[in-house]
Formats: sequence, C-alpha cells, structure tokens
Amino acid sequence: MPWPPWSSSPRDDDRNPNASKGSSPKNSHASTSSPSNIVLNIGVVTATLALVYVYRTYLRRIPGAASIQPHFYRRRSLFGRVTRVGDGDNFRLFHTPGGRLAGWDWFPGRRVPRKREELRQRTIHIRLAGIDAPEQAHFGRPAQPFSSEALDWLRGYVLGRRVRAFIYRRDHYDRAVSTVYVRRGLLRRDVGLQMLKRGLATVYEAKSGAEFGRLEARYRRAEWWAKRQRRGIWSVTAAEFESPRDYKTRMTMLDETKLGRS
Repeated sequence: MPWPPWSSSPRDDDRNPNASKGSSPKNSHASTSSPSNIVLNIGVVTATLALVYVYRTYLRRIPGAASIQPHFYRRRSLFGRVTRVGDGDNFRLFHTPGGRLAGWDWFPGRRVPRKREELRQRTIHIRLAGIDAPEQAHFGRPAQPFSSEALDWLRGYVLGRRVRAFIYRRDHYDRAVSTVYVRRGLLRRDVGLQMLKRGLATVYEAKSGAEFGRLEARYRRAEWWAKRQRRGIWSVTAAEFESPRDYKTRMTMLDETKLGRS
C-alpha cells in the first residue's frame, strides 16, 4: 500500500514511460520503408503514369491538324464523325477518341456539336490520300465535269458517319492526308478506293507529295477498271477528258498569264 494513503498507486504507464508515446521515429521509418509499402507506392506511381500515357495517346481530343503530334503520323489513326464535306476529296472530322466506349454520343458532355459556330476551330481537315477528285468552282475558276457528282457521292457516303482516318502527313493546306475507312453494313470500306471504282476520282498524279500507304497498286487497278468500264469521268471521249491534275496545271498557267498581262 502506498504511503501516504491518498497518493495514487503507480500506474502501468508510469512504470513504462514508452507505453503512452507514439511509435518511435525508428518504428515509423521502418513501417514506411517496409517492402510492402515500397511496392504499393511504386504501383500507385506506375498506374498514374500509365493513365496519363493512355489519356495523352488515346483519349485526348485533337481539335485540328496543327495539333497532331509529328510522331502520330504513319503510326496512329484518328476516329471521329464527319461534320462537313466541302469538296470531292476532303472533309471535316470531329475527333472522338475512344468512340462510344469513351462516352461519345451518350455520356453528358461527350456529344459532337451540330451547329457550325460550335464546330469552328474544333475539327480536323482531312484530305483523302492517293486520289484526286474533279475540282469544284472556286477562286473564279470554273468547275470540272463530274465535280458535283463526286461531291454529292462523298457527302452521301460519309457525312454524319463515324470514320477512321489513318494519317500520313500534314500538307501545305493544313490538312491531314489520310486513308479513310467507313463502315457500310458489316463491311469497312476504303472511301478513296470506292471513289476510284465509281470513276469519281483519279489516282493522285502530282510529282511530289503523293501518299498511298501500301495501297497504290490496288488504287491503280481500281482506276483501270473504272476506265475500262467508262464509269464517271471516264465516260467522255479522250479528247474531252481532262484529269484534275491537268486541270489545276492549266488553271495555274492561265492565272500566271493574267498576272503577266496586268
């Protein structure tokens, strides 16, 4: 019995001063540097970096051709919806990375705009690779025969539809030159190849800048077949026929002549 009697008996905590204190710095360091915690931290950092990589590589929306990273060309494809067709061989694409799996067209805030003002500066200008469609009337130049037919066909084939564009390069008009595929029924169709088969375009014949991927031989066979069947632009006589490339060359020479006279 303790003396004096009003004094309290020694507590266990008094006998063991370390009992009421927190873990010692040594124990705390040991717990944070344990193998299991190190593995956990490494896992969190790795998962975070992986998520950032997936987002930047596959889920980040690209608003225009100028925003496409150089290393994407010839390695990546772009998935999106065609919002406007302005000519027989090019159109505007609203990039929807990940498609419906990423929430596009059904998740709030993940819808393709409808109005032109909402789409301004938010679409990628796509140029179909490997083909040349008849020229529309612009810059004071007359339209080529079958230019309206090519434009109407392309609008009906891709406008409002989801397509996948395999991009090759960015041209001097700030367009992404691409081979484009669209699903029609259960099949995936090469848009440029279909135009060649219908005689609504020629194989691209510029001296430089032609892009085909690995499809040049296939494109030339399609052109040959359309020419033999006298389809579209090949239905006219040889004297009447003028390819889009020859037309642009002739118009350029006329423009230069006019400038020389002025």
